[in-house]
Amino acid sequence: MIFRPWIQAFRPRTLPLAFASIITGSGLAWAEGTFRLMVFVLALITTLFLQILSNLANDYGDFQHGVDNEARVGPDRTLQAGLISKGQMVKAMWIIALLCSIFGVWLIVEGTRGLTWGKSGLFAVLGLTAMGAAVKYTMGKNPYGYAGLGDVAVFLFFGWLGVLGTYFLHNHSISIELLLPASAIGLFTTAVLNINNMRDHKADEQSGKQTLVVRIGLDRAKRYQLSLNTGGVLLAIAFIFPSIRIPNYLFMIIAPVLINTSLNILYSDDYESFDTYLKKQAMVTFLFSILFTISINL
Repeated sequence: MIFRPWIQAFRPRTLPLAFASIITGSGLAWAEGTFRLMVFVLALITTLFLQILSNLANDYGDFQHGVDNEARVGPDRTLQAGLISKGQMVKAMWIIALLCSIFGVWLIVEGTRGLTWGKSGLFAVLGLTAMGAAVKYTMGKNPYGYAGLGDVAVFLFFGWLGVLGTYFLHNHSISIELLLPASAIGLFTTAVLNINNMRDHKADEQSGKQTLVVRIGLDRAKRYQLSLNTGGVLLAIAFIFPSIRIPNYLFMIIAPVLINTSLNILYSDDYESFDTYLKKQAMVTFLFSILFTISINL
C-alpha cells in the first residue's frame, strides 16, 4: 500500500498526545465562557501538522546522525527501513511546513482579531519558534535533543505554550493560576518523551545522543518518571482546590493508571518492553485533557 510508509512516518499514536494541550486550553476557555469553535478547530489542525512535521524531522534527523540503526529497540523508522528516501522525506517536510504555516496564520488572524498588531506579531514569532523547535530537535549540526534539552522543550511547547497560548487565543487574557494545568500537561507529555528515551537509551548512548536519560542514567530516569506523573496529578488537584465538589475531581480516575505505569517502569529491568508504557502514557495524557475539561465545566 503506497500510503502505508507515510502513515508510519506520521506516527499516528503521537497525534492524540499533541491535541492534549489544545483541549486543555480550550476547556479552560469554555469554563470562562469564552470558547470559540473556530479557534479550537484551527488550533487542532495547526497542531496536527506541527506534530507531523516534528515526527518527520525526527525520522530524518536520527537517520542522518546514525541513531536509527539495528541497535534501536523501538519500531523501525521509515528512512532506516528504506521505505522512504531522503529526498521524499525532505519534500514531505516542506509540504507539511507549508500547511502548518497556512493554518497557523489563519489561527493567529482568527484568534487575535481585535487585538494590536504587536500581540498578533508575538504569536507569529511563537509559531515560527515552534516550527523551528520541531525541526531542530534532531536535525542540523547541533540538535538540542542530542544535548539533553528535549525535556525542557517538550514541557514548554506542549505545556505552557500549548495550553496558555490556546487559552489566550480564545480569551485574550491570561492569569497566573493557569500555569498549574499547563504545567500538568507539560509534565505528562515530558513523561512520554522520558519513556521513549529510556527505551532507546543504549542506542542513543552508542551514537552520541546525550538525552537526559543518558546523562542521568536509567535508574534515576525511572524515578524521574514517577515524579513527572505524580507532580502532574498534584498540580491538577491544586488548580481545582479548594472545591469540595466531587465532579470537579473526575479527572482523578486516571491518576492510578499514571502512578501504576510509573511504578511498573520503576521496578522493570526489561526496557525493551517500555514501548507499551509509552503508548499508555500518551493515551492517558490525552484522556486526562478530556476528563479535566469535563471536570472544570461541571
